[in-house]
Amino acid sequence: MYRTVFKRFFDICGALVGLILLSPILLIVAVLIKIESKGPVFFKQERLGKSGKIFKIFKFRTMVDNAIAVGMGLRTDKNDPRITKVGHILRKTSLDELPQLFNVLKGEMSFIGPRPPVPYHPYKYDDYDETQKKRFLVKPGISGYAQVKVRNNATWDERIVYDVEYVERIGFWFDFYIFFATISVTIRQKNISSSGRKKQEIIAQHEKKREDQ
Repeated sequence: MYRTVFKRFFDICGALVGLILLSPILLIVAVLIKIESKGPVFFKQERLGKSGKIFKIFKFRTMVDNAIAVGMGLRTDKNDPRITKVGHILRKTSLDELPQLFNVLKGEMSFIGPRPPVPYHPYKYDDYDETQKKRFLVKPGISGYAQVKVRNNATWDERIVYDVEYVERIGFWFDFYIFFATISVTIRQKNISSSGRKKQEIIAQHEKKREDQ
């Protein structure tokens, strides 16, 4: 019952409330994106959804317009020169994911579920084996079990294992756990980044002192 009825009910209510409460932030981010660089506010890209159906995911644009056609294509890292100044902030805070609330409202995504891959990476839909295809039995999510367990520190095949486990364990309390674990992981990741910067600053200060001596 939760999987077929209540999960969708919670998604609709959550997306509506989220869009209303976050509308000032959405507006401010949209203005900042337009001020900094030419191009659309939203980045739209085809993704694989439930049962392998293709849909267009919405994100705030964090890179220069048409970035996929230059540089490393789909691949990126934190020092990618295609990422705008506003984009760096959006990625660090995960605010670039907020427009996916529209995908949730449209019924293409859920708050919790496997992250939707692009149609040709890591595999085309027909190239996933039967076990891996289980991840497509449910709607993709803004966050998922793999994101709170390994984030991006794993291969796609390793993440798919967690996606399949999610499908097999799906339930209200499991979604509840993943939702709050996502918030915790996002905050912890931010603290780790800050700690790393402070460590680098301390090392740089010591090196400068040695040079001055």
